[in-house]
Amino acid sequence: MTTPPFFPGFDGLMTLSRREGVDIRPTLLRVLTDLYVQTQVHSDEEARQFVELTSRLIDEVDDTTRAAVRARLSIYPATPPEVLRRLGLKKQDPGLRMPAADEIPASAAVAPTVTPPTEAQMRMASNLSMQPKDAAEINDLFFAASAGERTQILHNLAETPLRAAARIPYMCAARAVETLEMAAWVGDIENFTLELGETLILPSRVAAQVVGDPGGEPLACAARALDMPGPVFQRVTLFLNPQFASVNYVYRMSRLYDRLSERSALIMLAAWRGSTMAVARAKYRPALYDDERQRARSAPAQTRPAVQPGVAAVPRTGYQGSGR
Repeated sequence: MTTPPFFPGFDGLMTLSRREGVDIRPTLLRVLTDLYVQTQVHSDEEARQFVELTSRLIDEVDDTTRAAVRARLSIYPATPPEVLRRLGLKKQDPGLRMPAADEIPASAAVAPTVTPPTEAQMRMASNLSMQPKDAAEINDLFFAASAGERTQILHNLAETPLRAAARIPYMCAARAVETLEMAAWVGDIENFTLELGETLILPSRVAAQVVGDPGGEPLACAARALDMPGPVFQRVTLFLNPQFASVNYVYRMSRLYDRLSERSALIMLAAWRGSTMAVARAKYRPALYDDERQRARSAPAQTRPAVQPGVAAVPRTGYQGSGR
């Protein structure tokens, strides 16, 4: 003799589940769970029978049904511990409103990947204006340095927060590159210097110093500021000044130009312009309102004589028209 089921209406579902071709297991598990949670208190026999039935069905139903049943039983206070363990839940603590799920294992802390800033980011982050005195010092240090020291200076300038000069407009730079290549092809240093100075907004003295430097590094900075293509720069270094041109010179300038960044060239351009301002300020120092008074030599006060030299004193005898 079998024990009658403790859940009303359960016999029909059990009979239907035995038919072939009908998968009633998901529906059976849902109904079984709904019937069980309707009562707050169950006997040991009801709990045992619920565990026996659900244990066979939990592993055989689909994920959607298992998730729905898990949600219902997770908030039900009288869920048997065996069912909680099979569903991956923890037994409810007295201080908790619902049983907590298994703790998610903490993943190993991954250090953030540090990527170097791009050229545009460095230009946007650079806000330290270059003072004329500092620009003059950088300019003098660069022209007085050796070839290796100049390369190191240009490399360090790319990492400084100094504000670089603005890019030359594309159309203006393209026209200047074409003119400079034609002038270099015929060895016209004068027109080459004039065009370079006008395009980069440099005085003739600085432009001549850039073009005439025997090392070639200033000319490479000027060409990079104009975004001159590499093959064009090679032709310029080869034909502009034949006394400097050699195989080693052209090869060294080509390697330097390929590694030279635009930011370094534009900072160097800003230093050239700033050094010009420093020279102009030293030459034309504004005068203060009391400079003349401070420079004037102190002299003893002179008293004006009562009678000017060469003028005789005329005694006054009264009104001439009176005849007295």
